[in-house]
Amino acid sequence: MAIFTLRCGRAPLLISVPHDGAHLPHELAARMTPEARRAPDTDWWMSSLYRPIAEALDASLIVPTHSRYVVDLNRPPDDAALYPGQNTTGLCPTVRFSGDPVYLDGQGPGSAEVAARVERYWRPYHAALSAELDRLRARHGRVLLWEGHSIASTLPFLFDGELPELNVGTATGASCRPEIEAALSAALAAQSRFSWVLNGRFKGGYITRHYGRPGDGVDAVQLETAQRAYMREPGGGFEVERAAPLQAVVGGLIEAALGAGR
Repeated sequence: MAIFTLRCGRAPLLISVPHDGAHLPHELAARMTPEARRAPDTDWWMSSLYRPIAEALDASLIVPTHSRYVVDLNRPPDDAALYPGQNTTGLCPTVRFSGDPVYLDGQGPGSAEVAARVERYWRPYHAALSAELDRLRARHGRVLLWEGHSIASTLPFLFDGELPELNVGTATGASCRPEIEAALSAALAAQSRFSWVLNGRFKGGYITRHYGRPGDGVDAVQLETAQRAYMREPGGGFEVERAAPLQAVVGGLIEAALGAGR
């Protein structure tokens, strides 16, 4: 099985959905709890949500096939904490978002296995992402990296209360130019369909922080969407009509960011 798929577009835009994959290799799934084998912490239907947007804007879109339980593509390869002091799940998660274990007793990965997964899954994804950013930046001078994520609306292990529906992260302004952040704030304020916050609980993960280099021609933005905004929680399927309002708003946000970045 391929590790990822990549649609190469012509616009100065790369959309990455690093937690869309749900595949678990059989030999790995056999070591997991029955609950974890269902990959419940997947960013459900992100590729379905973003593919029409990418096609409409002629954007590049990179989509992994494997579950974040294999390796989390949005964490640094040394597994340094992204939000120090808060609960976390790790580079090769051993704990689910619920706080429950991923693996059966004694079946979690050791350091050698973690390193092997990084080489097999993490590095090829990031090599492709980096190369596509370079291609688009060479063509246009600048490129926008849009990180599409989703998460359950309520997860006491990770955050208090109910998450706003749209959670935009710019690494507190470090990952994109101020005019892009301002354009996003204005576009969010102009709509009333979804609740939102800028640089709240989710400020941007490894990909946003690592690749977002405004001074070098790469602006990066993460959008963490509460899953109630487009699906029935928990575990609902993708419904085109239910997702359409969100797709319209997200498409508008991306266009606002692109317009401000010219």
